[in-house]
Amino acid sequence: MDEIQDSTLSEEINRLHAEHHRYAQRLEELLQKPYLSEDEQLEEVKLKKLKLHAKDLIFALEHRSPAIA
Repeated sequence: MDEIQDSTLSEEINRLHAEHHRYAQRLEELLQKPYLSEDEQLEEVKLKKLKLHAKDLIFALEHRSPAIA
């Protein structure tokens, strides 16, 4: 059963890493522009929040203490 939980946890961490990477790539695209429209500015703020949230979740999952039996 622990193997299933470890596998699921690993898959979730991998998914979050992929999300974080997508957010970072899009932010980099926006930062390459000399000027951002209002919508792009809002997208930038939203992406920064999403990226940070993904990072926080990754940290929490990677550093959670094992359950005590």
